[in-house]
Amino acid sequence: MALFDYVLEPPSYGWRDEQGNLVKPAPKEIFKEFFSRLNIFKSRKNWMTFTSWVQLFCLLPFLLYFFFFAFNWWFVLAGFVYSMIFMGTHGTIWYHRYCTHGAYTFKNKFWRFVTQHLVIKTVFEEIYAVSHHVHHAKSDEPGDPYNASAGFLYCFLADANHQPINRNLSEEDYQRVVHLMRHTGVKPNTYEQYRKWGSIDSPGRVLLSWALNWGFWFAVLYLIGQYLLGGQGLGFASAIFGSAFVWTAGVRTFNYEGHGKGKDKRVDGIDFNRKDLSINQIWPGYVAGEWHNNHHLYPASARSGFLNYQVDMAYVYVRFLSLIGGVDTYRDSKKQFLEQYHYPYVAQKKAMAEAKKLKLEERNA
Repeated sequence: MALFDYVLEPPSYGWRDEQGNLVKPAPKEIFKEFFSRLNIFKSRKNWMTFTSWVQLFCLLPFLLYFFFFAFNWWFVLAGFVYSMIFMGTHGTIWYHRYCTHGAYTFKNKFWRFVTQHLVIKTVFEEIYAVSHHVHHAKSDEPGDPYNASAGFLYCFLADANHQPINRNLSEEDYQRVVHLMRHTGVKPNTYEQYRKWGSIDSPGRVLLSWALNWGFWFAVLYLIGQYLLGGQGLGFASAIFGSAFVWTAGVRTFNYEGHGKGKDKRVDGIDFNRKDLSINQIWPGYVAGEWHNNHHLYPASARSGFLNYQVDMAYVYVRFLSLIGGVDTYRDSKKQFLEQYHYPYVAQKKAMAEAKKLKLEERNA
């Protein structure tokens, strides 16, 4: 079996039935699995999924404080821009194109660290990157950890139910998984530590990184609000941290939407990848540089906005770092996309239009 067939911890309901078809669990089964995966009293190996959801709900008090005690429409706008554009684009830059696909390389660890912590941290590299490799290997097939064909809840709760790594890997397979993460800066557990915690990263390092990241950004946002926005430090910081709650909850819906909710919503001339149900969407594209169908065509490309209207702010950041020396190398598949897919499509459409016109002229002659 290939590593991606078993690298993730299978849910209790399994990936496929006896006939090899996708298992579509009922909501009751999904919630049962979810709460089981969060139960640290059942197993300490549930620590990462438990911490991930605790982290999400630690953001909720900020949102409530802002709405009930410090509401300001300008801060609503600031939170909207921060969550949708800053956090969305950072997710594409860091977790998607770098941690998973290695689409570019940093000059040194300093630029990697800066990029990793550009925004309020709410996603763990390990949960995202390993499972995303599987997503590409098995896109829209049984074993895809967020298979849209299994429904909204299947995708929304996937980070707990389907994305953690398998807790029973051999030492050889564990080292292969560690190799997938080697460039991200995550210091891996030894095999003995992995057997204890069921993860590549350790609780101590994750909690320390979380505390330092949040502490830094809360201080920065508080000072901005206090000294640049008229003594509104707590209100401004709460607005931005509250917006991080909205993004972190909302991003869990992306792959369900980005794969057409399990239906074929691909459009000729826009979605050229026909191997899965991924689609290019205007909103994720503009705010996060996530042109998903293009990305599935060229997953290792630092750019996925290939057509003129497909703005790609994630690629702009990579190019900017390249210009100032922060990025050593990057891959850009735009030329290949245009030559392989777009230009032939345009030529075919033009030829069909000319043939139709000629046929009409002959009919009228």
